Amino acid sequence: MRAVLQDRYGTSSVLRLGQVARPVVGDHEVLVDVRAAGLDRGTEHLMSGKPYAVRLAMGLRRPKNPVPGRDVAGVVVETGSAVTRFAVGDEVYGVAPGSFAEYAVAREAQLAHKPGNLSFAQAAVVPVSAATALRALVDVGRVQPGQSVLVLGASGGVGSYAVQLAKAFGAEVTGVCSTTKTDLVTSLGADHVIDYTRDDFADGTRTYDLVLDIAGNPSIARLRRALTPRGTAVFVGGEDAGVITGMGRQLRGALISPFVKQRLALLVTQERASDYERLTDLIEAGQVTPSLDRTYRLDEVPHAMHQLETGQVRGKVAITLER
Repeated sequence: MRAVLQDRYGTSSVLRLGQVARPVVGDHEVLVDVRAAGLDRGTEHLMSGKPYAVRLAMGLRRPKNPVPGRDVAGVVVETGSAVTRFAVGDEVYGVAPGSFAEYAVAREAQLAHKPGNLSFAQAAVVPVSAATALRALVDVGRVQPGQSVLVLGASGGVGSYAVQLAKAFGAEVTGVCSTTKTDLVTSLGADHVIDYTRDDFADGTRTYDLVLDIAGNPSIARLRRALTPRGTAVFVGGEDAGVITGMGRQLRGALISPFVKQRLALLVTQERASDYERLTDLIEAGQVTPSLDRTYRLDEVPHAMHQLETGQVRGKVAITLER
């Protein structure tokens, strides 16, 4: 099958189109005919091998799986002997390591039926980013109707879903982004938009019940200034891909949290079908819509990844495969 390959860590220049054997399913796995795959920051970190801690699981010198990609949307073509939730022909979406290829294998527990009102390209940009936003808001942030929520990095993949989800849960939402993306964040439903090139979200003029730190740059002191006296800040992603773990600031926040009235909480990534099923309900109800910037062909993945690396993506982008 055709697939995007990388034989070493690095920038988007390490990616190339090639041929590999079609993967084989295990008992609890599903083989997906990939119709679209999504790009996200996690895939970029796996490509670059930074923060270096990711290499402990993915391979010290080079990726164990030479095919990048995680988000997937497609059609089931084969199921393992223990699979009970899916049958051949089902349209699905979720996480399948190696999704930048014509076929990819996914665990049954990391797939859900595709929302009926989304194209494959739209569905492919939902799983990782939207589920991350959902867990940050609900499981960790414990968002409640009427609360004020601040989303740092509101124009990115996770942020674009966080704004919509927070509104769906009844919060008043403020999004932080750059000048060129304020229109996008407004269109997502944000009640207020802060252009970080002009204004400081932590200048003391307003405080928030919940802050989602997706951008990963502000100090802990600035985050605390933006919080109400008993507010919560959720660290959503690693900030400095050049350090060993990329999580130094989050770990400091977790150590400080027990000694202050504010909560400084760390989000631990999980990939589970129950989150995708809940997102399907919200999507089919019209409360959440993927912010799909544009699509690329499989042979254009290096260019698409470069756009992500250089911060030129608004919302999400997808890789589409023609059949």
